[in-house]
Amino acid sequence: MKILVTGGAGFIGSAVCRHLVKDLGTAVVNVDKLTYAANLDSLKPVSENPLYSFHRQDICDPEAILAIMRSEKPDAVMHLAAESHVDRSIDGPAIFIETNVMGTYSMLEAARTYWSELEGPARDRFRFHHISTDEVYGDLPFDESLFTETTPYAPSSPYSASKASSDHLVRAWNHTYGIPVVLSNCSNNYGPYQFPEKLIPLVTLNALEGKPLPVYGKGDNVRDWLHVEDHAKALATVATRGEIGHSYNVGGRCERTNLAVVEAICDILDAQLPRPDGLPRRNLISFVTDRPGHDRRYAIDCSKIEAELGWTPSRTFEEGLADTIRWYLANEDWWRPIRDKNYAGQRLGTGSTKT
Repeated sequence: MKILVTGGAGFIGSAVCRHLVKDLGTAVVNVDKLTYAANLDSLKPVSENPLYSFHRQDICDPEAILAIMRSEKPDAVMHLAAESHVDRSIDGPAIFIETNVMGTYSMLEAARTYWSELEGPARDRFRFHHISTDEVYGDLPFDESLFTETTPYAPSSPYSASKASSDHLVRAWNHTYGIPVVLSNCSNNYGPYQFPEKLIPLVTLNALEGKPLPVYGKGDNVRDWLHVEDHAKALATVATRGEIGHSYNVGGRCERTNLAVVEAICDILDAQLPRPDGLPRRNLISFVTDRPGHDRRYAIDCSKIEAELGWTPSRTFEEGLADTIRWYLANEDWWRPIRDKNYAGQRLGTGSTKT
């Protein structure tokens, strides 16, 4: 089997590529524009594998994407390429509309043409897997409620609105043109190779360097955390076994407040690498003005994918977080060049979203 992965040099996309090639022996065609958050170093574990190939290409060019599809002849498309940082979407929403909405439209049109040219078993097995976020559902009160696959959409940021738009496009192309699609919506991912502007790596590296640890508001916003390698396994399962036209929520069953996550990072670092002055890293926490429209709580009901496809998250948050911090301590050569760059004046924020 051969799968075309868009955004395969990003955080989740690279985890998907590594899992498909190394664990499943699946051929992968990685298509990535290589924007600021992409990093081909994240693919070094598979870059020399004959099952892996790479095309640097903008997904907003449907003719170029179609040419790659016709040349590589994938059995499926896993569409992960997206702008994903909420803070950046508030500061500059245009690129989110271009990449997440127009880019998905471009991918759907290329895939529709490619699929229409297939015959026999190749046509029957083809599918387009669109990877999205739980943020399309809006937010939840501080209670026991959960997002399900039938929760009405209520996006509250430019980022989540752009992803909600792309989800609607995918469903419309399935309904109108018959293109075989599956969708998935995930909770907050964490793990190795995550871009250092996201909450867990940002706090880890700031704490390591003795810098302030900014927390929005009172830090009481709640997120469900999913290890990226568990997510990669779920995505491969949905792409190959999900029912056409269906969506699947993927979560870690690990709800934590943002403050609890930051405090846990401080405590793990204190245990693994104490500060020279012996002071606890919790002393570095500072509370900053909340961002506009900050969602209160995300929580995923992942019972559908568990019951129908047999996937369950394999890591507790405590295990996954400790492993992630150990990875950052051992891989400064990966994050240091990113950390030292000046992203055209754009700040590293405290967003905790997907990429």
